[in-house]
Amino acid sequence: MKKRSIQFLEKLVQSISPSGYEDEVAAVWQAEAAAFADKVHCDLHGSSHAIVNAGGSPRIMFAGHYDEIGFVITHIDDQGYLWIAPVGGWDAQIPQGQRVTIRGRNGHVRGVIGKVPIHLQDDEARKRIMKVKELWVDIGADSRKAAEKRVAIGDPLVLGYDFEELDGGLVAGRGLDNRSGAFVVLEAARLAAKMAPKAEIHAVATSQEEIGLRGAKTSSFGIDPLVGIAVDVTFATDCPGHGEIMKQTGRVSLGKGPVITRGPNFNPKLFDLIIDTAKREKIPVQINAEGRGTGTDANAIQLNRAGVATALVSIPNRYMHSPCEVVHLDDLEAAAKLLAAVANRITSKTDLIPFPPPSR
Repeated sequence: MKKRSIQFLEKLVQSISPSGYEDEVAAVWQAEAAAFADKVHCDLHGSSHAIVNAGGSPRIMFAGHYDEIGFVITHIDDQGYLWIAPVGGWDAQIPQGQRVTIRGRNGHVRGVIGKVPIHLQDDEARKRIMKVKELWVDIGADSRKAAEKRVAIGDPLVLGYDFEELDGGLVAGRGLDNRSGAFVVLEAARLAAKMAPKAEIHAVATSQEEIGLRGAKTSSFGIDPLVGIAVDVTFATDCPGHGEIMKQTGRVSLGKGPVITRGPNFNPKLFDLIIDTAKREKIPVQINAEGRGTGTDANAIQLNRAGVATALVSIPNRYMHSPCEVVHLDDLEAAAKLLAAVANRITSKTDLIPFPPPSR
């Protein structure tokens, strides 16, 4: 992967943008999109749009959400400690003892998440996982007044982990679910712009996915696409403890290509087109199955208006919803190339009706 692309991914990951607070990551994504897209805008719900080949037909939507899980400040007590509530789905074991970064009144504020030390807990307390509402954030303030000079009720915060390049083409960081997808859809649009596609391509970094697929619902309604391809992360099973899980999720490995999902959430003809394109372009892919609607933007897009021909392209991800998620750069690059090549094959004559009646 080109150095510039890695730097773009790093900027996305470093942005502090839990659901509903996506302005930092939106600024990074929109600036990158402005370098090549015909039009870049942000809708009322906070999703960012980059349009390639404006006026083409049909409309294709690439969607990758750019919000992340995090927390918000709900209370500042008289001693200056901050009490928080989760934004999105947290494993309650993870926040304890972590460093945090808060988007405060005048910039970023560093802090730590505190709890009662195990030495002072009774036997029952030691046996259970403390809930987020029992934890607090210490920013070094000695009073509520001192704390309120730096932070306010409703300020967002995330765990204080940075983007890291590991060996073997791997990268780690918080928020790769789903800055990975937001990265891929824009890179795919950049590649497609050089292919002279017939379709009008909308790359959308959707908002508020982690709290209910909200940005995908509103942005797909506004675009009204014929085709919608969501890009998200999926569970990699190539690490310890996943033997039994494979029976439900399938075998998924980092570095072996993006994952294409089959199931009722997805248009079968579009699935076939994606697989055929991968073979033509010699792009490695993995396949898994889902028996119902997925918890991704694909589910919201499929149900838009009178229905959308939908697909899901997923990036294998280790340690999901932790601050040290891990993905492979090759999978991101392959996913972007695949989406661009698929979009280049779709025209106004492409028939995606899954079960057409027999001709008379």
